[in-house]
Amino acid sequence: MAKREQALSGMTVLDLTHHIAGPYCTKTLADYGAEVIKIERPGSGDPTRSMGPFPKDEPHPEKSGLFLYLNTNKKSITLNLKSATGAGIFKSMVEKADAVVENFSPRVMPGLGLDYKTLKGINPDLVMTSISSFGQTGPYRDFKATDLNIWGLSGIQYELGEPDRPPLRIGNNVSEYVAGLYGALSTLSALYYRDGNGAGQHVDISIFEAFHTMQPSMTVVFSYAGFIRQRAGIRFPWGILPCKDGYIGFYLPTQVHWESLCALMQMPELREKPEYETPMLREERREEIKAIIVDWLKDKLMDDVFHAAQELRLPLTIVPNPEQLTTTEQHKSRKYFTKVSHPAAGRQTYPGAPFKMDGTPWQAGRAPLLGEHNEEIYCQRLGYSVDDLIRLREEGVI
Repeated sequence: MAKREQALSGMTVLDLTHHIAGPYCTKTLADYGAEVIKIERPGSGDPTRSMGPFPKDEPHPEKSGLFLYLNTNKKSITLNLKSATGAGIFKSMVEKADAVVENFSPRVMPGLGLDYKTLKGINPDLVMTSISSFGQTGPYRDFKATDLNIWGLSGIQYELGEPDRPPLRIGNNVSEYVAGLYGALSTLSALYYRDGNGAGQHVDISIFEAFHTMQPSMTVVFSYAGFIRQRAGIRFPWGILPCKDGYIGFYLPTQVHWESLCALMQMPELREKPEYETPMLREERREEIKAIIVDWLKDKLMDDVFHAAQELRLPLTIVPNPEQLTTTEQHKSRKYFTKVSHPAAGRQTYPGAPFKMDGTPWQAGRAPLLGEHNEEIYCQRLGYSVDDLIRLREEGVI
């Protein structure tokens, strides 16, 4: 057997996804070698193409930072699945595909005549992964939801925020990225099972359920102890405090850590003060001690304090801004951030590999232009002529 260049080389995935959860799933597969063919709506493509950020804040369908990140290493074709001809073309592609990933509302694929039962009749080995807000079954299955809805309904939001204020959510669509990650994992698991047992299957992912599994402690606490935890505030235990070039978070859980902090600040006399003798006493004088730390930090650099604290085994964190994050020694040493060139958006910095495989490496490749691979897929792979493509485009099929 020929050695694969990447871990998932040789795998073909038909990508019917849009927005975040589905594209993040298929991006993960593409970045590790799968051929992911992104099927987009003719004319407009994935709605994420219209979402920022954009270079120089100038909207452009080929320059969306969100789209370009979520669709690296994929191929793009345009196809109208609502047309009989388009649905027929898709079915012909299913014949040789390993997986289909979609994140429409549960009614959409059956409405198009492309439900799993139909597609499995074409290709019994096919794995189809469906990602939706609440899953393919249940009374909520057809409900619409945003990341905010998922945070609230999952119960996780209830515990976040200040005790005397309403609950809060953390930003950046975390629930959708979690579901996308589970989508990639479950797709690979189903393909592994297929290769050993010769049968595909339908994978049903609920963003609602997937997100809750990332923070099950509230349910476990209620189940085991019978009480509901209350909001305690979103803050680092001893605060995020300013220094000369940024912020530092302090944590002082034990007497040893208090002594290490005194050593870090070169203030051994603080250890001798009876009013600071125990953790409880120090907690009572939290603001007083914080004022001492802030005064000491005002002319200190984040990295200097961080490395000195590491020598003393003091649990302290720096809080870098995006510019500082890309230049941290750890990221530079592991070459985490990567530069990717795109014909429309130019050369931009992207997050790198989420994990490293020394035998089959992750690959940094750009996202496709809308319909960039129409000729490759339709002509070279499916046998259509250039004239056929012109006709299909005029008919609104591609």
